[in-house]
Amino acid sequence: MIETPYLLFLGDAPDMLAAKVAIGIKDWRPENAVAQLRLQGCGADLGLADMTLAEAKAAGAKTLVIGVANRGGLISAAWKEVLIEALEMGYDLASGLHNLLRDEGDLVAAAQTHGGTLHDVRVPTVGYPIANGVKRSGKRCLAVGTDCSVGKMYTALSIDAEMQKRGLKSTFRATGQTGILITGHGVPLDAVIADFMAGSVEYLTPDNEADHWDHIEGQGSLFHVSYSGVTMALVHGGQPDALILCHEPTRAHMRGLPGYDLPTLERLRDTALPLAQVANPACQVVGISINTQHLSEEEALAYLAEVEARMGLPAVDPFRHGAGRLVDALGAI
Repeated sequence: MIETPYLLFLGDAPDMLAAKVAIGIKDWRPENAVAQLRLQGCGADLGLADMTLAEAKAAGAKTLVIGVANRGGLISAAWKEVLIEALEMGYDLASGLHNLLRDEGDLVAAAQTHGGTLHDVRVPTVGYPIANGVKRSGKRCLAVGTDCSVGKMYTALSIDAEMQKRGLKSTFRATGQTGILITGHGVPLDAVIADFMAGSVEYLTPDNEADHWDHIEGQGSLFHVSYSGVTMALVHGGQPDALILCHEPTRAHMRGLPGYDLPTLERLRDTALPLAQVANPACQVVGISINTQHLSEEEALAYLAEVEARMGLPAVDPFRHGAGRLVDALGAI
């Protein structure tokens, strides 16, 4: 187990979007977030206290978590001095990057010398089966997005939290590094060998009680040419009974792909639903989650009203306004 609480390392993240791992931990497990540590030129700020390694250690931090999700998942050379110093001071390190801590000889040597532990949460720890498509008991909800990083994880966590509040049977199922660091368990889906991805989602969401909901953390987008494969594994391996469409309305283009426009919500609905119905013919689109963080309250409410009227489905920002209406929609199927 990764020891808590954490010092969240933002490094030289250029903006808040690049620090989404740290943001997720701060928003959903604030009791585990002692402080943030930023390098010169960092463009992200969680609103936590800025502390040195020594200050955070004195405040109780046990693990330095790399809270950055950069393109390619690389450990920057500019970070190494801080990471090694942290190990020398008795910290453990945790990372969800594709570039594994265990593959960096200098970090391994420092950990061995000073007794630290390197946690690579993006490493599968189970021999997952190939998907068989057999129908499972229980209910499953999957958030699918027009793009990457539009709020799919926050949507699933918000719905799960509201269901738990109501005393309903519900589990958040993490499929990425941030979700795993928040909950302590899950499947690092984009690190699973392709033939076994859908099977790993079946493994993650097994048979359950008829009135139990699994809320599967979405990944990528069917329309993102870099990451559509991981989304497809969730759609078929998850066998969702319900889809929530997720969108961030201020994007000028797909994340990291300036030559690609975002699809409309209608196109997402008309693409995702038939694919989901291959594995579960009863699947329905039940609601829309809009990430309104870059809109004023007035702008957000107006946009949500327009989308709801246009799509004929409840449209909410579940993190900003609560997930109650989405839970109501799930309860109706």
